[in-house]
Amino acid sequence: HSEAAFRQEVWAACLLIPLALWLGRTGVERALLAGSILFVMIVELLNTGIEVVVDRISHERHHLSGFAKDLGSSAVLLALLLAVVTWALALSDRIT
Repeated sequence: HSEAAFRQEVWAACLLIPLALWLGRTGVERALLAGSILFVMIVELLNTGIEVVVDRISHERHHLSGFAKDLGSSAVLLALLLAVVTWALALSDRIT
């Protein structure tokens, strides 16, 4: 369930946010690196909220309930993709 995913993201944030502050060369770069990780966590919390509300309303299978949950999960996936792209672009000049 989403709580397990959030716990994993908290552990990742405990590693990545200090790393972002250390690797970032400017305040803006540090904010982008750390902020992209925090953004993933924010979207995960919103996704969990959607899932809880849908489950609270009914446990019956309904296409709109599934669609709402799928949209929330898709938002988390896009947030994760944004974080990966942000880190890759911010750190790419250090590799070359």
